[in-house]
Amino acid sequence: MNEASGGPTASRLRVRRHPERGAYDAETVRSIVDAGLICHLGYATDAGPVVLPTLYGRDGDTVYFHGSPAAGMFRHADPTVDVCLTITLVDGFVLARSLFSHSMNYRSVAIFGKAERVEDKDEQLRGLRAVTEHLVPGRWDEARQPDEDEMRQTAVYRISLEKASAKVRTGGPKDDPEDISLDVWAGVVPVSIVTGQPVPAPELPSGTIPSEAVRILAGKHRA
Repeated sequence: MNEASGGPTASRLRVRRHPERGAYDAETVRSIVDAGLICHLGYATDAGPVVLPTLYGRDGDTVYFHGSPAAGMFRHADPTVDVCLTITLVDGFVLARSLFSHSMNYRSVAIFGKAERVEDKDEQLRGLRAVTEHLVPGRWDEARQPDEDEMRQTAVYRISLEKASAKVRTGGPKDDPEDISLDVWAGVVPVSIVTGQPVPAPELPSGTIPSEAVRILAGKHRA
């Protein structure tokens, strides 16, 4: 969120196409990070560039994500290599009178930096809690927490929000003046994520009801 004074990082942070949609303030960046569900991590390998989806959570100005140490994303991770973590939210399909002017309303964030592996046990747990609470608030204290063997099987990484930029598109279609009179419907079809009713596991003991966190999550509209 702090723009570098010059060099390659500053260039990447700036939104070049439709620069009026760019945002670099902490509030906008954090709000998009908090509203998302899945991030995509891009990094370089000897075989070429790779982009993979993963879950994440934010704690202050740090984004945590995790996975198996045996996974390719973590086997190839190098703390000296730059990565790019992106989050995108689709808010609506923007339907114009001309196909060329169709678009989407969206909010996105690009975070540039190093994917640092967390070695401190307390911070590992803090990162895993951030991921859990981001997806299902309240679940960390309801379910059994990781034991030592499970922690050994889990790699936790962090990336700072220090170098991040947002891009946001809102509003309706922007047709050319000569297309306004066409007899074609134009406008915005909103898009949102809505969770449904919980489906119990087959082996769930009789009488076990959804916890408070599950009840809150069920039917939730995620803007």
